[in-house]
Amino acid sequence: MASQTPTRIVIIGATSAIAQEVAKLYAVQGARLFCVARDESKVMAVAADLRARGAEEVAVYVADLLMRDVHANIVEQSRTFLGTIDCVIIAHGVLPDQHTLDHDVDATIASFMVNAVSVISFAHRYADVLEEQGSGTLVGISSVAGDRGRASNYAYGAAKAAVTTFFSGLNVRLRQKGVYVLTVKPGPVDTPMTRGITLPLMVPPRVVASDIVRAVARRTMVLYTPGVWRFIMALVRAIPEFIFVKLTKF
Repeated sequence: MASQTPTRIVIIGATSAIAQEVAKLYAVQGARLFCVARDESKVMAVAADLRARGAEEVAVYVADLLMRDVHANIVEQSRTFLGTIDCVIIAHGVLPDQHTLDHDVDATIASFMVNAVSVISFAHRYADVLEEQGSGTLVGISSVAGDRGRASNYAYGAAKAAVTTFFSGLNVRLRQKGVYVLTVKPGPVDTPMTRGITLPLMVPPRVVASDIVRAVARRTMVLYTPGVWRFIMALVRAIPEFIFVKLTKF
């Protein structure tokens, strides 16, 4: 299958470490980028860096992504700026402390709203746009944490499981309509969200970004990154529940 290089790209959560690295890779190829984030100073700095790296043009939209009433306007503004949209990358999220969430239902629900509901809202809206176009790629950043509930991060994992399942359904719906859906499942990534946390097989965000760009070009459906996580998570999913619950370190 021929490689596909998008040139008109929407990035939701453009100040996240992974999103920034992906945007840099596309900027050097002269892409037009529509960058959405909640922190104005950070996203303006990201946009300036992308222009310096060779992006044809960069537009910025500042919004709290939890406010779903602005999502439709974000979609329309991105369509106005880009015309045809080649690729949408949804990369925003938070990594909550599970010990805090264990005793705070409101914080648990709030984290789910960020990591699942707002992601699904954007995914649904852009899926409709790409379906109407009959072209484009929709990328969602999920996580290996969504493959099985673990005591150390089950609230985060539950949200990512919702994202994974939703994107899987979108893939089935859209694949025959010229739209490609990619679910990205990184293992631990060395980002500000994981600062101070030591995890096995942790990689810098540029490694994940390179894998994402390559997967988009190849029209991959599910990407474990680094690739070893595909095998690790296959083993984790295969563990019987009565054994799994005894693995307290998980």
